[in-house]
Amino acid sequence: MVRIRAGLNSTLSQLSINNIFICYLLEDKIREKKIKGKTCIPEGLYTLRFNQTAGMNQIYASKTGKTHLGMIEISGIPNFNLVFFHIGNRHQDTAGCPLTGSYYRIIGKEVEVLQSAQAYRTVYTLLSKYIQEGNAQIEVVNKIEESKHLWS
Repeated sequence: MVRIRAGLNSTLSQLSINNIFICYLLEDKIREKKIKGKTCIPEGLYTLRFNQTAGMNQIYASKTGKTHLGMIEISGIPNFNLVFFHIGNRHQDTAGCPLTGSYYRIIGKEVEVLQSAQAYRTVYTLLSKYIQEGNAQIEVVNKIEESKHLWS
């Protein structure tokens, strides 16, 4: 997960698996001090796992049926818990979690992702395989250049 662009309250990343681009991810703003539900994940290496007990699990299970093995949780993040990949378009939808998107657009000084449900299905299928194999990790890296800040 490589961060590439920053809005006033939004952060855009690219998710690649084995150096192949999979989708865009949208998170909240990068902050030095965490604000619950309004701060993106800090840089680092984290484990992916299935969470079958969180409230979102029931909602997504009803949408995806038998293919749903649990929400894909990014675990081991200091001072964060219950961080899931999920569907949404704007930073207001994130609640501190990454949203999936096939495309992105810039609206004023913010970034939004589009075709989120389609991207989620792809990400879920691919990451589920790695979790089941027991070797699923994600590295979060910030590569946002000053010229990529939308408020500049």
